[in-house]
Amino acid sequence: MKRIFFALCFVITALPIGAQPSTRKDSTLVKQVYVTKDTTVTDSFYWLMPADVRAVRAGENTPFTRTNLTKKEIRILNLGADIPFLLQSTPSVVAHSDAGNGIGYTGIRIRGTDATRINITLNGVPFNDAESQGTFFVNLPDFLSSTGSIQIQRGVGTSTNGVGAFGASINLSTYDPQPEKYLEFNNSYGSFQSRKHTLKAGTGNINGFSTDIRLSSIQSDGFIDRASSDLRSFYLSSGYQQKNTQVRLTVFSGKEKTYQAWYGISEADLKSGNRTINYAGTAHPVTPYENETDNYTQTNYQLFAEHRLSDKWQLNTTLFLTRGKGYYEQYRANEKYERYQLTAPVVNGVTQVRADFIRQLWLDNYFYGQQLNLRYQHKKTDWMLGAHLSTYDGDHYGKLIWSTHGLSSPHQWYNNNGLKKDRSIFIKQQTQLAPHWFVFYDIQFRHVQYSVDGFRDNPTLAVNTRFAFLNPKAGITFRKNEWRSYLSYSKGSKEPNRDDFEAGATLRPTPEQLHDVEVGIEKQHTQYQWSITGYYMYYKNQLVLTGKINDVGAYTRSNVPRSFRTGIELQGQVRLLTWLQASANLTLSSNQVRDLEEFIDDYDQGIQVRTLYARSTLAFSPSCTGNGTLTISPLKNTSITLYSRYVSRQYLDNTQKASRSLDPFFVQDARIVYTRKGKKIKEWSVNGAINNLLNTAYEPNGYTFSYIAGGQLTTENYYFPMAGINYTLGLNIRL
Repeated sequence: MKRIFFALCFVITALPIGAQPSTRKDSTLVKQVYVTKDTTVTDSFYWLMPADVRAVRAGENTPFTRTNLTKKEIRILNLGADIPFLLQSTPSVVAHSDAGNGIGYTGIRIRGTDATRINITLNGVPFNDAESQGTFFVNLPDFLSSTGSIQIQRGVGTSTNGVGAFGASINLSTYDPQPEKYLEFNNSYGSFQSRKHTLKAGTGNINGFSTDIRLSSIQSDGFIDRASSDLRSFYLSSGYQQKNTQVRLTVFSGKEKTYQAWYGISEADLKSGNRTINYAGTAHPVTPYENETDNYTQTNYQLFAEHRLSDKWQLNTTLFLTRGKGYYEQYRANEKYERYQLTAPVVNGVTQVRADFIRQLWLDNYFYGQQLNLRYQHKKTDWMLGAHLSTYDGDHYGKLIWSTHGLSSPHQWYNNNGLKKDRSIFIKQQTQLAPHWFVFYDIQFRHVQYSVDGFRDNPTLAVNTRFAFLNPKAGITFRKNEWRSYLSYSKGSKEPNRDDFEAGATLRPTPEQLHDVEVGIEKQHTQYQWSITGYYMYYKNQLVLTGKINDVGAYTRSNVPRSFRTGIELQGQVRLLTWLQASANLTLSSNQVRDLEEFIDDYDQGIQVRTLYARSTLAFSPSCTGNGTLTISPLKNTSITLYSRYVSRQYLDNTQKASRSLDPFFVQDARIVYTRKGKKIKEWSVNGAINNLLNTAYEPNGYTFSYIAGGQLTTENYYFPMAGINYTLGLNIRL
């Protein structure tokens, strides 16, 4: 099966014209809309977006590597799984899930780059947590039901807002104007008691005014024991549009309660076939603690205003506020009172030094700011000046809510504040130099100020630091008829995250730099498409985990002087017959780190043992990823699609040891969609999916640590298994 899959990948990416042009209206080949103005070729996916989205997206003539997903593609794939699992068939992507079925806590890697280094924006507004730089999609339940389009930029890409893109960017846009009123119900049910219920409604255009609303609920028991999810969300967007002015207020909120499943399972349990075991809550005597859960609510407020000053000038501004508050609760057994700054109580004349506790670790934050974009269009030049100003103000505190002895009321044992100010400005310009030739430049200056008044385990350690980054980008594009080729260079810079700052005063890591060269060629025909992209990403001072303990006794990431990712991405899509089409993508890459130091704890001697690796493979960076789809339409209004996905070996750390790795995996999914349209019911559809058709036992994520004790080296690996064969069935009705 794997050999057939790889053969399909290579054949499709170089397939010539093999069938007559299709006249079917439901063709899923990418539809291009060309507008000829001063001989400049543009694309509706980009140019019909609001200015706040255009500011961070790459257009057809910009020299960057990107993939666009339309509303139709999103709608077909959206059955309740989280955002990473909708994107997992795009080039160079690996998705993973704590609960094993794509609902709850999920993650994504692109070209081996994890979510802390992927810049995520929602309508151009930053989504990454400003301090940890992480991306918590669980805070966006069913956001895909309100998403009109998605663009993935691989590499540094164009200038964006918030945490710097350090390998990839993902922009989601909810802009989707509906000219007529509608009412829509989406419901799905599947394995592990997973279900999604969505209600959507819109007024359509009423004299320039329009309002859209959504209510959603997602629940799942999860594949892993007790890894349940209870997710609720709403979306509201109301706006006014006239000839030269648009104003829109968008508010969306997500509330999540998920049982913790972030410990993974041990290698011993994995080999014994105990793939669903969950260690969370097991410190509780007899039975696991029932409320070992993560609880968080995040509400986003976005106000957009756009005005065309003249035929050449356009101005837009965005005001935003993201409000987040929540905690995760844990049962902790046999811990000392002094750890929580409590005096050990005396019970029946005996001092109780230790006890069991229930604790909550809280995060209470505000993230707010403004974005401005001024755009100038004249003849063959498109120029934009943009600015981003944001402030993050987050409180971290812990509460003890119960103890076996001596706790009559909740006790707070730490309270720290993090304050981060991010200011950036960019100028970008695209100019048509000659027929079919476009040049592009983009220069961004970013200034970051970050202060922390202490950490949970290091309350006296304070941080007050500043960073300044200059990120230039430039490239050239050739576009003629069905051909497009490009060459670009981009620089990305990134500051350390909150955990890195806890390294102390003397061992604090330095910022990272990324130099990215992208070259590509593609052809788009009405019958077929193919593209080839080559990339070279050179990192200076990349931060990686080495096992080293810092000067305050915690493990931290360390800068490695040199590392790189280089590879080739192949894509192809073809309509073989009027009822049969196929597509595939394949990434082949080398991901290397030079002069790596590994540190292992030696508990016998109380020291760390250092090992030097002259050259090894970066963690979680497979040398080969591939996807293939085959779609048939056997009956009118019916399509059946087979999805195939392959990921080669991934190493759990940077030492390139097979004993610390994830096995390669090949997985297939199937989906059937039946759609009908009518008068009273505008559209209804049945959408069924069977995931992991071959019932493959695989693990896309994990972690490892090693130590020396009793004179022996011990390595402990932990894995996050995915579910075997499972199903989801959905019914959508639009009135």
